[in-house]
Amino acid sequence: MEKLICDGYTLVFSDQGQGDAVVLLHGFCGSSEYWERVVPLLSKSCRCIVPDLRGHGSSDAPLGAYSIEQMADDLLKLLDELKLPKVTMLGHSMGGYITLSFAERYASRLNGFGLIHSTGYPDDEAGKEKRLKAVSTIQTEGMTVFIDGLVPGLFAPENAETHQELIAKAKEIGYSTPPQGAAGAALAMRERPDRREVISGSRLPILLVAGEKDRIAPAEKVFTADGPNITKATIQGAGHMSMMENPEELVGVITGFLQQDRPQSDH
Repeated sequence: MEKLICDGYTLVFSDQGQGDAVVLLHGFCGSSEYWERVVPLLSKSCRCIVPDLRGHGSSDAPLGAYSIEQMADDLLKLLDELKLPKVTMLGHSMGGYITLSFAERYASRLNGFGLIHSTGYPDDEAGKEKRLKAVSTIQTEGMTVFIDGLVPGLFAPENAETHQELIAKAKEIGYSTPPQGAAGAALAMRERPDRREVISGSRLPILLVAGEKDRIAPAEKVFTADGPNITKATIQGAGHMSMMENPEELVGVITGFLQQDRPQSDH
């Protein structure tokens, strides 16, 4: 893992493979380790840059509420530091919200972007209330209790039964999330705006990936737009965590998306 000092705090990331750069963003209470079954396959054909987002993994976790915009700005600094004029950015869940914020403001830095088990919709009132409850649980009962309640529901029901090792791995990653990082990110997600128009209005190549059995971001919340530039895929047998549940199929979808005919980029 490599380190970047960003606004006085450390952002940790891995950088593997060669070729066109793909940035993979993990979800809430995850880390770059969410992608550990994907990167060995994907890095055969492209350069995979995988950060621990602000407040997660081994990156620093400043105190206070974060914003999705701030987390996207961290990535802009990372691309500048790595001297990457353009990348393809793919975000899982919360990482998708960050990807949309980035695409809205820094489209010139993207060859394309994608949402993996994520959505352009904002939180509804019930969702906002749930974020506050999450913060309360984290602050009063701790990360172990919170993660034990969160993680099993991220997987397809049958995978939760038959792949206990995946649940254990996701929990282990979650337990190591700094409490103030998890709370700050929950508040960031609560305040995010509706960004469906970023998807419907963009002319960049866009990948939308849903899990067949995702109870967090069902297909109708993922597939919010159509267009010749939009590729849609449903990962069979997966819940909200296809990068762990069915990494081979997910890598196939991503690789196919990256290999599509593209307009010539300006670099």
